[in-house]
Amino acid sequence: APCAKRILAEMSNALLDLGEISGETIFIDGTKIEACANKYTFVWKKSVTKNQAKLLIKIADLIAECEQLYDIKIIYGDTVKMKHVKRLRKKLYALKQSENVTFVHGIGKKKTSLQKSIETLEEYLSRLKKYNHQTHICGERNSYSKTDTDATFMRMKEDAMGNGQLKPAYNLQHGVDSEYITWLTIGPQPTDATTLIPFLKDAEEHLNFKYK
Repeated sequence: APCAKRILAEMSNALLDLGEISGETIFIDGTKIEACANKYTFVWKKSVTKNQAKLLIKIADLIAECEQLYDIKIIYGDTVKMKHVKRLRKKLYALKQSENVTFVHGIGKKKTSLQKSIETLEEYLSRLKKYNHQTHICGERNSYSKTDTDATFMRMKEDAMGNGQLKPAYNLQHGVDSEYITWLTIGPQPTDATTLIPFLKDAEEHLNFKYK
């Protein structure tokens, strides 16, 4: 949180003024902290992207089918987007109203082809919204936990049985100067290789001094 960073910066700046820290050399080490989230709540970006691609093919087929069945036209380029699905939905509901079609439910009731098309479209639309939302939450990451969307799945240190498990976690990096923690960052990086530059940039933005 910005507030916590500000307090940490004030503390480190004060330690430098008191001559307690060098302000020149920093020793950085990281650890992964397991998130308070169930390990079976994962959402994998790869899987979402794959399902999304399959669904878009189904939607394109449905659009083509509806264009033929109801003599309507939905114009889109190479890819189907949310706006095209909504456009088709609007046209099908307009058709339902103009033809005075009543939707039926329950066993033994025969649904019209228009009702079937609308129901399929509604199902596809809700799935597309879900996939778009999941991709948005993932952002640059490859996964997240449903119960803690900020947590990313990382390979944790091996347990007593020698199993290295993937668990929802945070990568915490500490910077130590003269036995004081003068800066720390918390991030979604599953490996330490990409943590150094963000750590140093963050420290530079907040501290009154720069580590050489």
